[in-house]
Amino acid sequence: MRKKELAKFIDHTTLGPTISIEKISTVCQEAKEYGFASVCVSPCYAAVARELLADVQVKVCVVIGFPHGMNTSETKAFEAQRAIADGADELDMVINVAALKEGDYETVLTDIKGICAAATKAPQGVLVKVILETSLLNDNQKVAGAILAKAGGAHFVKTSTGFGPGGATAKDVTLLRQTVGESLGVKAAGGIHDYDTAMILIEAGASRIGASHSIDIIAGAPD
Repeated sequence: MRKKELAKFIDHTTLGPTISIEKISTVCQEAKEYGFASVCVSPCYAAVARELLADVQVKVCVVIGFPHGMNTSETKAFEAQRAIADGADELDMVINVAALKEGDYETVLTDIKGICAAATKAPQGVLVKVILETSLLNDNQKVAGAILAKAGGAHFVKTSTGFGPGGATAKDVTLLRQTVGESLGVKAAGGIHDYDTAMILIEAGASRIGASHSIDIIAGAPD
Protein backbone atom coordinates (compact mmCIF):
# COMPACT_ATOMS: atom_id res chain seq x y z
CA MET A 1 0.00 0.00 0.00
CA ARG A 2 1.42 3.39 -1.00
CA LYS A 3 2.06 6.22 1.43
CA LYS A 4 -0.89 8.45 0.51
CA GLU A 5 -3.37 5.57 0.63
CA LEU A 6 -2.02 4.25 3.93
CA ALA A 7 -2.15 7.70 5.55
CA LYS A 8 -5.95 7.68 5.16
CA PHE A 9 -6.08 4.66 7.49
CA ILE A 10 -4.19 6.34 10.32
CA ASP A 11 -5.40 8.25 13.37
CA HIS A 12 -2.25 10.22 14.27
CA THR A 13 -2.36 9.94 18.04
CA THR A 14 -0.85 11.92 20.90
CA LEU A 15 -2.16 11.05 24.36
CA GLY A 16 -0.75 11.05 27.88
CA PRO A 17 -0.29 13.19 30.99
CA THR A 18 2.66 15.25 29.70
CA ILE A 19 1.37 16.23 26.24
CA SER A 20 1.76 19.98 25.72
CA ILE A 21 0.04 22.43 23.40
CA GLU A 22 3.30 22.60 21.46
CA LYS A 23 3.10 18.84 20.91
CA ILE A 24 -0.50 19.16 19.72
CA SER A 25 0.58 21.84 17.26
CA THR A 26 3.37 19.62 15.93
CA VAL A 27 1.08 16.60 15.54
CA CYS A 28 -1.56 18.64 13.73
CA GLN A 29 1.05 20.01 11.35
CA GLU A 30 2.29 16.47 10.68
CA ALA A 31 -1.28 15.34 10.02
CA LYS A 32 -1.71 18.11 7.46
CA GLU A 33 1.58 17.24 5.78
CA TYR A 34 0.93 13.50 5.51
CA GLY A 35 -2.85 13.57 5.09
CA PHE A 36 -3.73 11.34 8.05
CA ALA A 37 -7.38 10.44 8.67
CA SER A 38 -7.46 12.23 12.02
CA VAL A 39 -5.52 13.57 14.94
CA CYS A 40 -6.48 11.80 18.18
CA VAL A 41 -6.18 13.96 21.31
CA SER A 42 -7.35 14.27 24.89
CA PRO A 43 -10.57 16.27 25.55
CA CYS A 44 -8.73 19.32 26.87
CA TYR A 45 -7.13 19.79 23.44
CA ALA A 46 -10.22 19.27 21.27
CA ALA A 47 -10.78 22.97 20.61
CA VAL A 48 -7.08 23.58 19.97
CA ALA A 49 -6.92 20.75 17.43
CA ARG A 50 -10.12 21.96 15.78
CA GLU A 51 -8.63 25.42 15.29
CA LEU A 52 -5.34 24.06 13.96
CA LEU A 53 -7.11 21.75 11.49
CA ALA A 54 -9.88 24.13 10.45
CA ASP A 55 -8.61 24.51 6.88
CA VAL A 56 -8.02 20.81 6.04
CA GLN A 57 -9.94 17.53 5.85
CA VAL A 58 -8.07 15.89 8.75
CA LYS A 59 -10.62 14.99 11.43
CA VAL A 60 -10.42 15.75 15.14
CA CYS A 61 -10.73 12.55 17.17
CA VAL A 62 -11.22 12.89 20.94
CA VAL A 63 -10.96 10.14 23.56
CA ILE A 64 -13.77 9.67 26.09
CA GLY A 65 -13.52 7.93 29.48
CA PHE A 66 -9.83 7.50 28.76
CA PRO A 67 -7.86 5.42 29.57
CA HIS A 68 -9.67 3.13 32.02
CA GLY A 69 -13.34 3.62 31.12
CA MET A 70 -14.44 3.61 34.74
CA ASN A 71 -16.39 6.87 34.68
CA THR A 72 -20.15 6.80 35.10
CA SER A 73 -22.31 6.67 31.98
CA GLU A 74 -23.54 10.19 32.71
CA THR A 75 -19.98 11.51 32.93
CA LYS A 76 -19.01 9.86 29.65
CA ALA A 77 -22.09 11.28 27.92
CA PHE A 78 -21.29 14.79 29.17
CA GLU A 79 -17.65 14.42 28.14
CA ALA A 80 -18.82 13.43 24.67
CA GLN A 81 -21.18 16.41 24.45
CA ARG A 82 -18.41 18.80 25.46
CA ALA A 83 -15.94 17.26 23.00
CA ILE A 84 -18.47 17.66 20.20
CA ALA A 85 -19.11 21.26 21.19
CA ASP A 86 -15.34 21.84 21.06
CA GLY A 87 -15.20 20.50 17.51
CA ALA A 88 -14.71 16.72 17.67
CA ASP A 89 -15.53 14.79 14.50
CA GLU A 90 -14.88 11.39 16.06
CA LEU A 91 -15.06 9.98 19.60
CA ASP A 92 -13.00 7.02 20.84
CA MET A 93 -14.71 5.84 24.03
CA VAL A 94 -13.46 3.29 26.54
CA ILE A 95 -16.00 0.80 27.81
CA ASN A 96 -16.31 -0.26 31.45
CA VAL A 97 -14.10 -3.33 31.07
CA ALA A 98 -14.97 -4.71 34.52
CA ALA A 99 -18.68 -4.57 33.68
CA LEU A 100 -18.12 -6.47 30.45
CA LYS A 101 -16.01 -9.12 32.16
CA GLU A 102 -18.71 -9.58 34.81
CA GLY A 103 -21.45 -9.93 32.20
CA ASP A 104 -23.08 -6.62 33.12
CA TYR A 105 -24.00 -5.85 29.53
CA GLU A 106 -26.59 -3.27 30.52
CA THR A 107 -23.91 -0.97 31.94
CA VAL A 108 -21.70 -1.36 28.88
CA LEU A 109 -24.60 -0.76 26.52
CA THR A 110 -25.78 2.29 28.48
CA ASP A 111 -22.28 3.80 28.15
CA ILE A 112 -22.24 3.26 24.41
CA LYS A 113 -25.79 4.45 23.80
CA GLY A 114 -25.24 7.66 25.77
CA ILE A 115 -22.25 8.63 23.67
CA CYS A 116 -23.89 7.58 20.41
CA ALA A 117 -26.93 9.69 21.31
CA ALA A 118 -24.70 12.73 21.73
CA ALA A 119 -22.98 11.97 18.43
CA THR A 120 -26.29 11.58 16.58
CA LYS A 121 -27.38 15.07 17.66
CA ALA A 122 -24.20 16.66 16.30
CA PRO A 123 -24.71 18.54 13.01
CA GLN A 124 -21.31 17.41 11.73
CA GLY A 125 -22.15 13.69 11.96
CA VAL A 126 -19.75 12.42 14.64
CA LEU A 127 -18.34 8.88 14.48
CA VAL A 128 -18.12 6.75 17.63
CA LYS A 129 -15.42 4.12 18.15
CA VAL A 130 -15.77 1.71 21.08
CA ILE A 131 -12.49 0.67 22.75
CA LEU A 132 -12.64 -2.83 24.26
CA GLU A 133 -9.08 -3.19 25.66
CA THR A 134 -8.84 -6.68 24.18
CA SER A 135 -5.73 -7.71 26.12
CA LEU A 136 -7.89 -7.83 29.25
CA LEU A 137 -10.62 -9.99 27.67
CA ASN A 138 -11.10 -13.57 26.54
CA ASP A 139 -12.48 -14.25 23.09
CA ASN A 140 -16.08 -14.60 24.26
CA GLN A 141 -15.84 -11.24 26.01
CA LYS A 142 -14.32 -9.62 22.91
CA VAL A 143 -17.22 -10.92 20.81
CA ALA A 144 -19.75 -9.71 23.40
CA GLY A 145 -18.13 -6.26 23.45
CA ALA A 146 -18.24 -6.01 19.67
CA ILE A 147 -21.89 -7.05 19.60
CA LEU A 148 -22.70 -4.42 22.23
CA ALA A 149 -20.85 -1.76 20.23
CA LYS A 150 -22.96 -2.61 17.21
CA ALA A 151 -26.18 -2.74 19.23
CA GLY A 152 -25.41 0.61 20.83
CA GLY A 153 -25.12 2.40 17.52
CA ALA A 154 -21.34 2.77 17.29
CA HIS A 155 -19.52 3.05 13.98
CA PHE A 156 -16.28 1.26 14.94
CA VAL A 157 -15.00 -1.26 17.42
CA LYS A 158 -11.41 -0.67 18.55
CA THR A 159 -8.89 -3.05 20.10
CA SER A 160 -6.98 -1.04 22.66
CA THR A 161 -6.22 2.24 24.36
CA GLY A 162 -2.48 1.79 23.98
CA PHE A 163 -2.24 2.17 27.77
CA GLY A 164 -3.29 -1.36 28.69
CA PRO A 165 -1.14 -4.49 29.11
CA GLY A 166 -1.21 -5.30 25.40
CA GLY A 167 -2.02 -3.84 22.02
CA ALA A 168 -3.53 -4.87 18.72
CA THR A 169 -3.05 -8.36 17.31
CA ALA A 170 -4.06 -9.77 13.94
CA LYS A 171 -6.00 -12.51 15.73
CA ASP A 172 -8.12 -9.98 17.61
CA VAL A 173 -8.69 -7.83 14.54
CA THR A 174 -9.86 -10.88 12.59
CA LEU A 175 -12.19 -11.90 15.42
CA LEU A 176 -13.71 -8.41 15.65
CA ARG A 177 -14.11 -8.19 11.87
CA GLN A 178 -15.85 -11.57 11.79
CA THR A 179 -18.16 -10.44 14.60
CA VAL A 180 -19.26 -7.08 13.20
CA GLY A 181 -19.05 -7.95 9.50
CA GLU A 182 -18.76 -5.04 7.11
CA SER A 183 -21.32 -2.87 8.89
CA LEU A 184 -18.79 -1.44 11.39
CA GLY A 185 -15.20 -0.35 11.10
CA VAL A 186 -12.45 -2.07 13.08
CA LYS A 187 -9.69 0.12 14.51
CA ALA A 188 -6.42 -1.51 15.54
CA ALA A 189 -4.43 0.40 18.14
CA GLY A 190 -1.63 -0.26 20.57
CA GLY A 191 1.95 -1.28 19.75
CA ILE A 192 1.85 -0.43 16.04
CA HIS A 193 5.25 1.05 15.24
CA ASP A 194 6.07 0.11 11.65
CA TYR A 195 4.69 -0.43 8.16
CA ASP A 196 4.81 -4.23 8.23
CA THR A 197 2.79 -4.45 11.44
CA ALA A 198 0.22 -1.97 10.14
CA MET A 199 -0.22 -3.94 6.92
CA ILE A 200 -0.66 -7.23 8.79
CA LEU A 201 -3.48 -5.63 10.78
CA ILE A 202 -5.10 -4.06 7.72
CA GLU A 203 -4.97 -7.40 5.92
CA ALA A 204 -6.59 -8.99 9.00
CA GLY A 205 -9.53 -6.60 8.66
CA ALA A 206 -8.59 -3.26 10.23
CA SER A 207 -10.10 -0.23 8.53
CA ARG A 208 -8.34 2.27 10.76
CA ILE A 209 -4.97 2.27 12.57
CA GLY A 210 -4.34 4.24 15.75
CA ALA A 211 -0.68 5.08 16.27
CA SER A 212 1.70 7.59 17.77
CA HIS A 213 4.42 6.24 15.44
CA SER A 214 2.46 7.23 12.34
CA ILE A 215 5.41 8.78 10.53
CA ASP A 216 7.54 5.67 11.12
CA ILE A 217 4.72 3.57 9.66
CA ILE A 218 4.45 5.79 6.59
CA ALA A 219 8.22 5.79 6.13
CA GLY A 220 8.14 2.07 5.40
CA ALA A 221 5.51 2.33 2.68
CA PRO A 222 6.33 2.64 -1.01
CA ASP A 223 5.89 6.04 -2.62
